[in-house]
Amino acid sequence: MVDRGMFNRGMTKREFLRFSGATLCALSLGGLPSCSGPSQAQIVKKGLIKTKLSPYFTPLQGGEIECTLCPNRCRLARGRRGLCRVRENRDGKQYSLVYGNPCAANLDPIEKKPFFHVLPATTSFSIATVGCNFQCKFCQNWEISQASPEDVYNIDFPPESVVRKAKEMNARSIAYTYVEPTIFYEYMWDTAQLARKAGLLNVSHSNGFINPEPLRKLCKVLDAANIDLKGFTESFYQELCSGELAPVLRSLKILRQERVHLEITNLVIPTKNDEMPVVKEMCLWIKKELGPDTPIHFSRFYPLYKLRTLPPTPVSTLERARAIALSAGLEYVYIGNVPGHEGEHTFCPKCKKLLIQRTGYMIGEVHLKAGKCGYCGKPIPGIWP
Repeated sequence: MVDRGMFNRGMTKREFLRFSGATLCALSLGGLPSCSGPSQAQIVKKGLIKTKLSPYFTPLQGGEIECTLCPNRCRLARGRRGLCRVRENRDGKQYSLVYGNPCAANLDPIEKKPFFHVLPATTSFSIATVGCNFQCKFCQNWEISQASPEDVYNIDFPPESVVRKAKEMNARSIAYTYVEPTIFYEYMWDTAQLARKAGLLNVSHSNGFINPEPLRKLCKVLDAANIDLKGFTESFYQELCSGELAPVLRSLKILRQERVHLEITNLVIPTKNDEMPVVKEMCLWIKKELGPDTPIHFSRFYPLYKLRTLPPTPVSTLERARAIALSAGLEYVYIGNVPGHEGEHTFCPKCKKLLIQRTGYMIGEVHLKAGKCGYCGKPIPGIWP
């Protein structure tokens, strides 16, 4: 989605806005309405805002409201927005400001999300708006997650158009990703309903910071979720994310209860969340509460945003985390952001044979038969062709 190298050299706000518009226009080459000519302003527009009334708020005295979508529970006076920057109190009611106006839409390999147990070697049509309910100091997409709708170029792209475009591009799924999709919940919900009717999967990469009621409703149309379990201490979440750990753990358990396919990503950041005793505690919790067959991805950190002075995660640290997870009893443990590493592959936990070979987003050998190990017949959790 974002050319990371451009931002590593210190991209200015003006450069980013121009780049955002170019990214959206590039989509027209794949069949979106043309971004050239008189119609351009109707398709891609800086600061495009499309509103929709949200059901997730409680009216308070004096025209104030409390947002009930995520655990932040922002209290908003008239005309004020929540921490996510995309929900506003208008005359005592809460409106989403990003309904049907994403700032990013791309066709990605499903492995990029990352999902390693969902339709390998297929593509996922991926959308995002601006905004987030966290403020992670290490966010790789901070240019849009920490922006307001007025800051970037957005596209007029209602749910029915998203589904139609995904089908045209032969995607097998629609992914709600790049930023925290909870903040564009109404857009995601309406799109997901249409996607399911069209035979597409709905997948989400989320921080899991959402209240139980909207999450359980979303589970009715959600096929798979990859949750960023960013750390395993409250202090980490408070200091680096301006968030909380407990609601994320609750969301993980709800997703398991609702039988949504679940994978977990843990970005391992040097000196911040790389203490191996804490990693072990996290893995034991996952095994007990979610099951030993829950895939986990230990992902390599690269210096970004407000943590540019830290080094990339040593590969040896990721390997130690993987070894601890396996010894704790987790069966599917991956290493991410290290293309070519053995930790990218899927192995059968019973016979130890190679089941899916990966190099980056490329798929090599596959030895699955009807969702089972092609050698010993052990069922492998996931959504398979």
